[in-house]
Amino acid sequence: MKLTLSVIKADIGSVGGHVAPSQRLLAKIREYIGERAPGLLLDYFISHTGDDIAILMSHTRGEGDSSVHKLAWDAFRVGTETARQEGLYGAGQDLLKDSFSGNVRGMGPAVAEMEINERPNEPFLLFAADKTDPGAYNLPLYLAFADVMNTPRLILSPKMSRGFRFVIMDVSDTSEDRIIELNAPEEMYDIAALLRDPERYVIESVWSRASSEQAVAVATSRLHNIAGKYTGKDDPVMLVRVQMDFPATGEVLAPFAIGHFVAGCMRGSHQMPLMPVTQNTGISYFDGPPIVSCAGFCVHGGNLTEPVDNFAQSFWDTVRGHVADKAIEMRRQGFVGAAMLPMSELEYTGIAEKLKTLQRRFGVRAPMYQ
Repeated sequence: MKLTLSVIKADIGSVGGHVAPSQRLLAKIREYIGERAPGLLLDYFISHTGDDIAILMSHTRGEGDSSVHKLAWDAFRVGTETARQEGLYGAGQDLLKDSFSGNVRGMGPAVAEMEINERPNEPFLLFAADKTDPGAYNLPLYLAFADVMNTPRLILSPKMSRGFRFVIMDVSDTSEDRIIELNAPEEMYDIAALLRDPERYVIESVWSRASSEQAVAVATSRLHNIAGKYTGKDDPVMLVRVQMDFPATGEVLAPFAIGHFVAGCMRGSHQMPLMPVTQNTGISYFDGPPIVSCAGFCVHGGNLTEPVDNFAQSFWDTVRGHVADKAIEMRRQGFVGAAMLPMSELEYTGIAEKLKTLQRRFGVRAPMYQ
């Protein structure tokens, strides 16, 4: 069966600052989608990570379908009105355009989609991150799909030994989608050379070279590229197919135990470790730390099973403690050096104007000795 999985996410308002959406707001989104899903969607699932609401939808209409995207857009618009009625913080924050124009790409919400040939057993993972950007998935995907030390299946499975094709986007280009396709394992060093700069080069998708089937879809939109100013971090979603010709679930989850440093946290301007959290977790310390959730599903005939919370198992409690220690240690450094993002990322914030003003006050001192 040809099946499309679409996940569309937006921050449209939250309680107590950038923390979590209200239960009334979530109920409104569920009500709106539920009333209009029949005849359009096969199934759907709604959750939140931090203050971002993600709508996962299964259907047969292909990627970028106007009706599917409009359903999510309209749900977020209606939800924004509920957020305003409640006085939630940042109501409609991620809705950067006034009118729908065919699909939500370039309008603020994050989108990850893939059209697949549904396997008899089709397990997949939905990742949702808050207070960070799409480059946060670079390292975990590289390790899961290219590194034998993380993924022994790369040498144990004849099909997986043929490697994977990485589609990488230069997200600094605001005029068009500038991409490159590189193959692992032959071009692993080239892939690594790009992925070391997650603020510019971001994995958009990963494909099996044995079957030509898509394994990964990542939302790569940058909000400041759309708005031309800082409007909040991008908070990306990601879909990953697992098992059989793809890495096992555990191999995809393993890299998140590192708690690697990513861009985001307070005002999207800092480097902080990425914490794996349980479903429907809010934000706390220093508007962070950056968090990521993972819901596991199987889908059959477009019907979704109930989700499994992959970061709820007790192993991840130890990881969370480790990440918390890293976060506290980094915050000891305050605003200095590696604790904050480079100026290329801060140029959309108020510090850019401050530096321009200060530059005009610089002068050249006369030589003390002739």
